[in-house]
This record gives sequence, structure tokens and C-alpha cells, in this order.
Amino acid sequence: MSIKVPLTVHWSHCVLLVTLLGYTRQDCNLTYRCVLKRFDIILPKIRLKCSITRKDKARKAPSPPTWLKETSCSREESMSKPSRALLRSRCYVKLGDAENALKDAESSLKDNKNYFKGLYQKAEALYTMGDFEFALVYYHRGHKLRPELQEFRLGIQKAQEAIDNSVGSPSSVKLVNKGDLSFFHNGVHPQNLNPSNKKESKKHSKKTDKGEKTAKQLLGELYSDREYLKKLLQDEDLVKCKIRSGERVQDLIVGSISYLDTRMAFWQQQKPIYARQRDRKLMQQQWSKVLHKPPSDPTRYVLSSLEEIDTALSAGYTESGLNKARELMKVVKDWSEDALPNKNEVLGNLHSYIGNALMDLGNMDRALHHHEKDLELAKKCDLTDSKSRALDNIGRVYARIGKFQQAIEVWEKKLPLACGGLEKAWLFHEIGRCYLELKRYMEARDYGSRSLMAADDISDEKWQLNASVLMAQAELKLSNYKASVLHFERALERAKLLQDDSASEAIQKALCEARLRVTQ
Repeated sequence: MSIKVPLTVHWSHCVLLVTLLGYTRQDCNLTYRCVLKRFDIILPKIRLKCSITRKDKARKAPSPPTWLKETSCSREESMSKPSRALLRSRCYVKLGDAENALKDAESSLKDNKNYFKGLYQKAEALYTMGDFEFALVYYHRGHKLRPELQEFRLGIQKAQEAIDNSVGSPSSVKLVNKGDLSFFHNGVHPQNLNPSNKKESKKHSKKTDKGEKTAKQLLGELYSDREYLKKLLQDEDLVKCKIRSGERVQDLIVGSISYLDTRMAFWQQQKPIYARQRDRKLMQQQWSKVLHKPPSDPTRYVLSSLEEIDTALSAGYTESGLNKARELMKVVKDWSEDALPNKNEVLGNLHSYIGNALMDLGNMDRALHHHEKDLELAKKCDLTDSKSRALDNIGRVYARIGKFQQAIEVWEKKLPLACGGLEKAWLFHEIGRCYLELKRYMEARDYGSRSLMAADDISDEKWQLNASVLMAQAELKLSNYKASVLHFERALERAKLLQDDSASEAIQKALCEARLRVTQ
């Protein structure tokens, strides 16, 4: 019978299914089942594999010579019964079958009660069963016999930890007499209470939901495998199949689910949910203490972090840079000004980085909020460069969302703070572009002229090109076609010098249109 596999499966589920069907892989727990079934048969039949050449791959490998068989048998006979019992017990532990593991561990101790390997295996079996107290006893016995072995020290530690997690300490439990205590005062007995079936069904559903949530927490990634195995049981064609050894697929699936449930019960006993939540809270408290405590050199730490953020944003890793900036902001906010004297300046830089990242991600409202925070801190600390930067970014946000008048007002406040020909060329051009969008062509032409002058002062061909195009477009809208042609021609020359083919093509089309207007 052919085996039918569901189409919508995850690759990990495919590996799991292949393993179930007999194609074992290394370190898979299910292989221990095969080892256990054939354990007493394998030992008397150990054979050394003969090397097979490429030519003889299709042929059957010849049987080993007689002297090899005798050697194998002598090795099998040299293995004592306690060693066999120990090996079998380890396999049972891996399978989660703690009872059989304990039986084999005890059988290895019949002849010698102080056999340290047997004591360790018995302690492991008891630990797997959830008898942490008895496991601790045998870990201590083994440790007294062989104190140099690390296995016993680790066993004592994990058993003690499991006991603490299961029982807890009295100091962690606080009983309070709050809530409705009328049940105890009014003489109401449990047999007089008759809750409705609906309430019982609701409670049952809540318990089921809570149980599934607990299973997810305990199994982790294995939870999806457990759900997948349950779905496989619903496939009638699949569960009727048999693998090569004759075992039914249904038995393998049920055994795997049972194994996962057994491990889940053990993990719940070893470390209950409340203990996990307690450890998580303790870890969070420790991390918060570490975060709140400034490093030995806060300034160097902040500078290196800002450099990492700037590198990430410049390389195009916007979300990574944004997350780093937010984390650093949380840390810096908790520090005092004594630890970091220029705290407000650093926070302003972080607001600027976060605002730019959000602007790249299209979240303009939040970006504007952070840039305004940057401006507020710059004014508070009287930081000219930070104020210029914040006004620059606020104007860009307004221009992006189409609020050109607000962008012009913000950028005009920045004009007195602009330093250097390049910054002035860019700022005059952006203001002129906003005026062009508002159809105020006279102002657009004037700012284009100022941008061109600033670009000429520093001999920047790129901004000479941009300013020439702006002036040409403004003159074209003002019906000054000859002036428009002259500016477009100058812009075309700059584009060719810069080898900007796309700009040259666009300017050439606009130039043809302007020349047609002149002839008309």
C-alpha cells in the first residue's frame, strides 16, 4: 500500500515522518526503540562491515572470515551483565521509560552495591521518574564514593534545583485573608451547591485552553510536532500502513505522542510554570539593574553605540538602526546627568536618528514627533547645530507629506543657521522647489537663482544642475521661454559632464518643449 503524505507540511515534519517510517537518523530518540527491541539479538551477532569498492557496490558483501567471528564472540562474552544492564537502562532513560530503566539499573547493583556507574544510572532513572529526593540520595552516595567525578556533582545540583522548583520555600508563599469568606461563615456545604452545566462546560473549556497554553510553554518547538502527529492520526490511509519491520504506522505515531506527553509531564514536575515565571522575573530584574547601571565609561559607550546606529542607517538597515536607537534611548534616559553630562544632547541625537528612520519607513507622524523633540532639546540646551539639524528634518517631513508652506516657514528659520556653500545651495533649492509646487513661480525663480549662486561659489556641478533646472521650470511657467531654454541648455551641459543619462534624457525632452514654445 502506498503511503499518502499531507501536502501542507513543514520540512521538520517531513523529517519527523521519515524517522517514524523507519529511516532513522543520528541522535533520534526513536532509534533507541529499535536498539531495545533487538538488544539481546544484536550482541551475539556483531559483525565487522567489510569495505566495498565501487566495482562491488552492486554485489552482496562477502561474509567475514571465521577468525573475525571468533574475535567478535570473544568481545561479546567479555561484556559483563552489569554493563549490558547499564546500556539498556540508558536507552530506556532516553525513551522516557523510567520504570524499566530503574529495573536495569538495580540489576546492575545486585552483585556490588557500591558500583558507582550503577548508582549514577539509578539516580538518573529516579530523576526521570520525578523522584527527585531519592535521586538526590543516590547522587550523594555516588559522590562519596567517587568525589572526583563531575557527573555526581551536576546530578546533586539539578536534583536540588528540581526539588526547590517543585516544593518552593515557605518565604515565597504569603497567605492573606482577603476576598469573599462568607462560604465559611454561612454554613454552606459543598453538597448544597449545584452549578449549572453551562458553567461546568465553561470551566472545562477554560481548563482545556490553559492546558494547551501550558503544553506550548513546556514543549516549545516540539508543540508543533505534537499537533502534526495528532493530524496524522486522522489520516485513515496512513495509519493502516506498515513499515519495513512490520510495525504499524499508527502504533509509532501513538507511541511518539505518548513519549512527548510523558516528557511534558516530567518537565512540568521538574520545573513548574510558576517556577519558570519566577525565574523569568528574576532575570528581567537582573537585566534592568544592568541596564540602569552606567558602564565604566558612559561617553565612550554612547559614542560607539551612536556610530553603530549611524552605520546601520547609512547601509540601509533601517529597522536594525531604529531598534538600536530605541534601546540606547531607554538606557540613557535612566542615567543621571552626573553619569552623562551631555545627556540632553545625546537624547536629541537619538530623536534625530529615530525620526529619520521612521521617515524612511513612511511613518511621518511619529517622525515629526521625534524631530520636534530634537528641536525642543536643542532650544533647551542652546545647541545651534542641533537646532539647525532639527529644523532641517522637520522641513523635510512637511515637504514629504505635501505641506509646502509649513516646510518653507521652517526652512526660512534655518537660513540664518546655515553655514557653508553646499548647505545653502541645498536649502535655497528646496525652498524654491516648495514655491514651485505652490505655483508661486517668481519666488521659485528667485530661490533658484540664489541656489545657483551658492553652487557657483563652491563649484559644485550637481547643485548647479539642480538650480538650473529649477530656474528653467520657473521661467517656463512664467512664459519666459527664451530664458527657460538658456537654463535648460546649461543644465544639459552639466548633466553630460556628470554623465547622468537619465537627467540628460529628461532635460532634453523639457528643452524641446521650451523651444517649441519659443517658435510659437
